[in-house]
Formats: sequence, structure tokens, C-alpha cells
Amino acid sequence: MRNLNHLLPLIAVVFILSSCEKEEPEMALESPNSVVLKLNKDIEPLNDREALSRNELEEIAKSKFAREGVFQWSEVSDYVVWSAAIASDSIISVGYQPEGYSNIDQSIHEINVNQSEWRNVREALISYVLDTYQRLYPDQIWERSDVVAFGDKPLPYINLRVWDYEVLANLRNFSVVRYCEPMGFGMEGEIEASDRSDSGCGGNSAAPFVPANDFYTSPQGAMVSWNYIPMKIHQAWQQSKGENIKIGLIDTGMAPDQQKMGSGFATGFSSNRTIEKIGTHQTCTFFIFCSDDGPDDQCGHGTNMGGTIAAPFSSDGSPSGVAWKSSLVSVRASQDVLVNSSTEKDGVSDAFYELGSRADLKIISMSMGDLFSSGQVTDAVNYAYNQGKMILAAAGTSFEFTTFVGVIFPANLSSTLAITGIKTGSLNNMQKCSNCHSGSLVDFVVTMQDRNNASRTPLTLADVGNAPTYTGGSSVATATAAGIAALVWATDPSQSRANVMDRMKEASNFYPNRNGQFGWGLIDANAAVLN
Repeated sequence: MRNLNHLLPLIAVVFILSSCEKEEPEMALESPNSVVLKLNKDIEPLNDREALSRNELEEIAKSKFAREGVFQWSEVSDYVVWSAAIASDSIISVGYQPEGYSNIDQSIHEINVNQSEWRNVREALISYVLDTYQRLYPDQIWERSDVVAFGDKPLPYINLRVWDYEVLANLRNFSVVRYCEPMGFGMEGEIEASDRSDSGCGGNSAAPFVPANDFYTSPQGAMVSWNYIPMKIHQAWQQSKGENIKIGLIDTGMAPDQQKMGSGFATGFSSNRTIEKIGTHQTCTFFIFCSDDGPDDQCGHGTNMGGTIAAPFSSDGSPSGVAWKSSLVSVRASQDVLVNSSTEKDGVSDAFYELGSRADLKIISMSMGDLFSSGQVTDAVNYAYNQGKMILAAAGTSFEFTTFVGVIFPANLSSTLAITGIKTGSLNNMQKCSNCHSGSLVDFVVTMQDRNNASRTPLTLADVGNAPTYTGGSSVATATAAGIAALVWATDPSQSRANVMDRMKEASNFYPNRNGQFGWGLIDANAAVLN
């Protein structure tokens, strides 16, 4: 690989070079392995245009959110995509397939990317980028490691460092390319630090005071959060505690000092189960030298969600999880709940592949997301779904500028169940929580906020100790619903995902109809385990 000192000045000047000395792209480029890269159409010339500013890109995005509720990179021009790429870290995600291949969403779990027909396409695309850079910037010696980010992947996508307009525009228009998207562009310019904290990151210490009506103490001594009662979770425990079910949690990791999610996970009444902690998120220097940053939670959000799903049922007064006999695999895939950087999208994709590949795991819960769709993450979600996993995802937690947005990505995919939170009160006059998203794509809701006291939200584990902390949003609603799914599945571990889904639907208050904002509605956990 070239010395980093050579690379940095190169990156500084390529933006100038990219608008001049370009040749018209050929309609077909033959690679060394005989794959012919065909353009679907002529690319639009750059014509010396400067890249759009971040403010201009964010205005385009907000306009699409307002009109359509979702942002798809495939629906904007090569110029917009190129501008977004260089406004972030210039890493793009390229989904590929052999010429004429179709229905990849349904067959992605059957694909072996090391077979020649797939490998040849991937290598042809990488060779195209290398050869073009060698032509444009002949003073440098270009190697594969200079353009491929995050290494080889087990699914049909690659991550490439692309800052040249011609290269990106051709990649977007090759017939073997399914998508070509910037990985690191997000709306972080609009998001204040306080919003990040409200959505899950920040202090995760124990609450200084917990009113007596925010919990009840079980006869065995475990603390039970107040919001379990409206969903009859405490009654469902008479039939099921989640035994013999393993749940995957894709989040920000697990606090290393929270003994209840470590050495104490299988203690008390929660014996004979396991917890695993892995990390798929990487930290990178200069977007080149990357390393796994481990399984530990540096945010607090993952610890909250893990505690909600499966904290042990103990006699010491610590808060109990919903499925307190289920096993858990915690994956640190992101730094925070906004999956809006290249390393986070890569981490989430790897997490879905890792959990989807495990035959011993049935449920995946992800209380994170983004306003922008991602083809790469969609591929990984579809892979896990096709392996029979039930995937629950948060419908969204609003920031001030996103209150008009409906269900966010990836909860808006057909392969996931979108979960949101509601306030207490009459189910005939259902109200979403103060910062929760709703919409036609929501599948289920969970009670997680008091109608008369917005700060009264569910109790769960803090980063350390037995004393509880509060958590909220569609995040905790998703984790709670994942726990309920485990209770239902545990009544017959051999049943299918469809069976579990039907039982949850039939036990929800709007069944047999769907509500336009809240899907099937509030799940009665006791009715679901008895169905």
C-alpha cells in the first residue's frame, strides 16, 4: 500500500482534478476476467460544477422527507450522490450482481459471493476504479487496499473510496450495479447534542428518585416496571418466561460494569441461559486504518435495551427484563442510535449477517435507525429475514426537524416489524409518545409513557448497580416487543416465525383490522402466550 503521507495530499487535490481532463465514458469496459461493464445510459457530464454544499444537500433531503417520508439515493442524480459522498468521507456502498440476475431480495441468503460469477463482477468493479485512478492520477501507484474500505464482505456489496465524479457516475450506471450510495452522509448538521442525548446517549446513571407508583415489587423481590402491567406481561410470566429462546440485540453494546448483564445474567430466577457480547463497529483513522472497537457500551442505550429485553429476575430489587429466561447476544454495531456514518452502516450490516447466520437465534431487535435508506443494510436485513429471523425495529424517535417523518429506516422495510410507543389511556383514543413516530408502516405499539406525565417512562438497568434508570422512545417499545415475542415463541420453540406473528396480531387490540397509525395495536402479552 502507498505511504499515508502520499495519500493525504492526493485527497486534497482530487476534488479540483475531478472536474477537468475527463474523457467521455465508454459504453462497455472489458475487465481482465472478461466481465463486460455496460452502461445503462450515458452519464451526465459534470461541466465544471462545484459540489453542492452540505446545507444545499440537507435542504434537498428535507424536501424529499416532507413529500415522501423517506429518502432513497436511487431517486436523486449522480451529481447529488457525488456531492453527498465528498461532503462526508467519500466511502460509497456498491451492491452488485451478475448480468441478468433478479429477485436478489428473496435469494440473497443462498448466494456465495466467492463463486466465479459473483467474484468476477466484484473484481471487475474494483479493477475499473483502480484502472481509472491510475489513468487520472498516474503519479501514484494504486493498490486494491487504497480503494476498498472495510475489507471483503460475505454479501454482494463492496465499500469503495470514491471522490471522482466520473468514477461514481459510471458505477451508478453499470448494468451489474444494483445501488451505489454514499455511506457517511447524514443530517448531523441539524442535530443538537441534546437531541442525541434524548435519543439514547448521554448519562446512564441510576435515577436519583423513583416514585413508588413507577414500579411494583414481585413476591420474589424483583422490580417490575409500571408499563408491563397494561400489556399484562406479568400475567404472561405464569405461562412463559422466554425459556430456550435466544435474542440478538443490535445496538451500542453492553456496559462492562453492569453485572446483571455479565456474570450475574444467569443468576437468581434466571438460571440456565447465556449472554454473549460481540462488536462489529470499527473506529477508523483517516478512513483507512480501521479496527474493531469491541463490545462495550459507550453510550448507555444498548445497556438500557438489553435490560428491557432480558435483565434477570432477581430478589435484590433490580429491574427485570420482559423475557428473563431468554438468552441474549449483544452486538455493538454503532456509536449511538443514529446509524448515519460509514462505520455504523458497516457495523449494522455485519451484525445482521452475524446474527442471521446463527441457527440458535430466532429474534433480532434493533432500536436504532436513520432517515436515509441504505441498500447495504437492506441486503443484510433481507439475509437475516430469509434465514427465518423475526426482526423488530424502532419506528423512530423524533428530533425537532423530523417530526413530519413517518417510520424510519430500517423499520420501514417489509422484512421488519416496526414498533412504536404510546401513552397510557383509552385504546380507542390512542396517542403516540411525545417523541415517537407513527404511520401506516407501524406494526405494533407498546405502552411506555404516562399521558399526564411525559417523564414517566419505563424502568430498566443503568450502566452499573441494581438501582434503575428511565428510558423511553420507540427504542424501549421495540425492546419490549422483542421480549414479548420471546415469551410467545418459548411456549413452543419449534413453531415458525409466522405462527408467532399471528399470535401477536390476534392478541392486539385492533385485530382483525390495522389502524392507519398504530398497526395491529397494543399487544396483550398474556393473551398472546395463551393463543
